[in-house]
Amino acid sequence: MKPSAVRWIILGLVFIATGLNFLDRQILSITIIKIQKEFKLSDVQYGMINTSFLVSYALMFTIGGRLTDRFGAKLGLAFSVGLWSIASGLHGFMNNFFQLILFRFLLGVGEGGCFPAAAKTVNELFERKERGLANGIAIGGSAMGAVLAPPLVIWISNDMGWRWSFIIPGVIGIVWFVVWVLIPWKKKVANTEIVAAEMKGKTVPFLKILGNRNAIVFLILRFLLDPVFYFIMFWIPKYLNEQRNVSFDEVGRLLWIPFLALGLSNMLGGYFSDKLIKRNFTVNTARKTVMGVAAFLTLGAMFIQGVSSVAWAIALMSLLMFAHGFWITNYITAISDVFGNNATSTVVGLTGTAGAIAGIIVNPLIGLVVQNFSYDPLWILCGLMYPLAFIILVVFIPQIKPLFQKEGEF
Repeated sequence: MKPSAVRWIILGLVFIATGLNFLDRQILSITIIKIQKEFKLSDVQYGMINTSFLVSYALMFTIGGRLTDRFGAKLGLAFSVGLWSIASGLHGFMNNFFQLILFRFLLGVGEGGCFPAAAKTVNELFERKERGLANGIAIGGSAMGAVLAPPLVIWISNDMGWRWSFIIPGVIGIVWFVVWVLIPWKKKVANTEIVAAEMKGKTVPFLKILGNRNAIVFLILRFLLDPVFYFIMFWIPKYLNEQRNVSFDEVGRLLWIPFLALGLSNMLGGYFSDKLIKRNFTVNTARKTVMGVAAFLTLGAMFIQGVSSVAWAIALMSLLMFAHGFWITNYITAISDVFGNNATSTVVGLTGTAGAIAGIIVNPLIGLVVQNFSYDPLWILCGLMYPLAFIILVVFIPQIKPLFQKEGEF
């Protein structure tokens, strides 16, 4: 098989991995409707459970990204998927609040390294003019996992019990791990169009990355925006059930729609920015044009609180997720554009840590706001954060361009 064909097979496996990543983490947000009643958990305790995941996720985003830059994408993603699949399966055997916190923590340890390794895989195997689409496909798997999660989890929960909703995906993840380990990599893939010097470059010193202004800006953007996405991931099933009177079964028939919009926009966002580059737009203009459109579209989230029908609420949530897909694909690709193969995983990891830390801070507060007030202020913030982030991006990173003077130095 030709190396160019192998790299697309590998990208397909990354798509499946990121799909499992989001499917596994979303299972709890759906089954919590049953688990909360069975174990009599409060909303604040649910916030603490989510925080347990985010603590380990935050740590391993940076640690996993750094290790992936050092040891390569294949080993990094293998470790990540293998560990979180075991942790996901263990959820099916929990019997109390403290076990759930522990298993959620282990899930975060595994899942934290996934997206840095996915970004590293794209950087190793695809040229700059192809990376937008390739990143969109890689990230798009996460949305497809989120699309499958509601109907799949509810179907399994109703037919076999909620515990099997965790066990079955865990087994699938172990099968993926075996396939990933066995697929040929270096020997057949190293002869792609990637410049050999980039593949062999030295890892950029960690402190240099931390001291770089562009890296700091990317961290700030993720810190501002990840709480919006965590809110959608962790709280929307409860919102639909409690505020919109949507039944448990009906949640499964509705919740996939916003995530389908996300998956489509992940790929379209990468495709559009790559298309602009091929039409002689600069990388800076191409990435920022798509991100600017995304920021504008997110303003629609502010109206979710005011619409009377569930259909309109789902439509506006879908618009928010569609915009997020445009944003996140070009955001991660922009990091790749700036930092290259030798630092991309580290920077993506650091930004993921920043976002998870924000989630750690905000998630218990969401529980308090929901428990004592309403969801209304949260929707307003969802609509304002992306335009604010875009302004910061344009002001503080006026040009998206490579920082490296030589490989491994900037």
